[in-house]
Amino acid sequence: MWQICLAIVFVMVGLFTFHHDANAGLLTKIDPFAEATPFAQVFFPPADRLDPFEGEPASAAVYDANRLLGYVFFTDHVLPIPGYSGKPMHTLVGFDLTGKIVGIEIVSHEEPILLAGISEQDLTDFKNQYLGLYAGNRVQLGGSDREGYVTLDSISGATITTMVLNSTIMSSLREVAVSLGVARPEASADMPEEEPIWINAWRDKTFQIAVLSAGLLLLFLILIFQDWLAHHPSLLIYLRYGYLVYTVIFIGWYSLAQLSIVNVLTFTSSVMHGFSWETFMIDPMMFILWSFVAMTILLWGRGVYCGWLCPFGAIQEIVYKIGERLGIRSYEFPAVVHERLWAIKYLIMLGLFGVSLQSLARAELLAEIEPFKTVYSLHFHREWGYVIYAAGLILVSLLNRKFYCRYICPLGAALTFPSKFKIFEWLRRRKECGRPCQTCRAECEVGAIRLTGEIISQECHYCLDCQVTYWNERKCPPLSERRKRRERRLVMKKQMPVSKND
Repeated sequence: MWQICLAIVFVMVGLFTFHHDANAGLLTKIDPFAEATPFAQVFFPPADRLDPFEGEPASAAVYDANRLLGYVFFTDHVLPIPGYSGKPMHTLVGFDLTGKIVGIEIVSHEEPILLAGISEQDLTDFKNQYLGLYAGNRVQLGGSDREGYVTLDSISGATITTMVLNSTIMSSLREVAVSLGVARPEASADMPEEEPIWINAWRDKTFQIAVLSAGLLLLFLILIFQDWLAHHPSLLIYLRYGYLVYTVIFIGWYSLAQLSIVNVLTFTSSVMHGFSWETFMIDPMMFILWSFVAMTILLWGRGVYCGWLCPFGAIQEIVYKIGERLGIRSYEFPAVVHERLWAIKYLIMLGLFGVSLQSLARAELLAEIEPFKTVYSLHFHREWGYVIYAAGLILVSLLNRKFYCRYICPLGAALTFPSKFKIFEWLRRRKECGRPCQTCRAECEVGAIRLTGEIISQECHYCLDCQVTYWNERKCPPLSERRKRRERRLVMKKQMPVSKND
């Protein structure tokens, strides 16, 4: 089957990449002078000479014959602030003798969103905003105007990366300019103390944080009172599908807070190479969402995220329901095939993890097997191949419920591992489940109930359909049988002759 072949290809690519890059890394060492020379000539058109990098912090003087034109420096040689990838961006900045920026070039980086999804024109437009700014300027991206700050536009879908880039450029520029005497040391001192990047990000997203927090609180209450809601199925249905719409529109399309396997790989890389909470707090929506997911995994398992909070999973479920209303007949794989197809997402996840150990950037490119960036970060505004792939995965859910989630999603596979530490078992079962009753299994939206009746918690999406059946005296066969016996006893009691003494 093509899915299994695809997964094997991913694993092989991961192993090949690891071996190839490990050997290549031993042979390649880039000289900063050689890197900077062609860009310095672009920043300073009359330039004909670039001095070696020297000083503390390191910079290189640019000359036209014997006339000093300005300086260039690499931001990560001054302030190596880690980006979303956990590594600093290797960015060259040029400024003239007045401290004015004349050029910026991102020479190399491993930022996921810049590698796939953000056009060169978007990145060029972002960098060009800095031309003409001075070493003494304070810069913020988006949000309301603040006194003493210059406000520039961010890149949609690349919030973390652009905020880190902004802080790195302006902070390192001030430090280099002061060390060279181009800017006065007191010109920074006269400004308000610069806040950490994440504080400004949280301030600018107050509304989104409030709405997300309210939504997560509602979901928490739904989970806590799930037994009561299961006794009121109509209310639960309205809550569930209303929440899925909220997830698609607010979490996905508006807040761009679709979690990704790249988040997992980045976190793992950060733990191995120097962890910093500040890096992950730059995007408040993602930080809050991941914190909630971590908590719910320990209490309920990974199904809470996959069944309620994943925007792509939610849009598949909504599309399936629309198809059901239109009378489109769905198709389910036989149980034996279905359970073997589960393995695909785990193979894909392992392949991506193997690649990320050597190159997070390469792993991000391969992680395009997730259609999340196309659908939510870029709103389908990208190359046609990505659009067809993403749209195809959505449309196939008309025929096979949550096909991508069940068989392909590497994020879902990754979340099953911490789910092993789930503390409680909230989903109720009866001894008759699977022996012989198959009602819940037939209704399970992702086929996460075995023929023997056990719920496979690693695959469950926590839709609570089985709990509605569990409490329903007319759907659950054991309860239905008890109800019928009770009703027969009542009928027999009413039909018994009344004693004359009574």
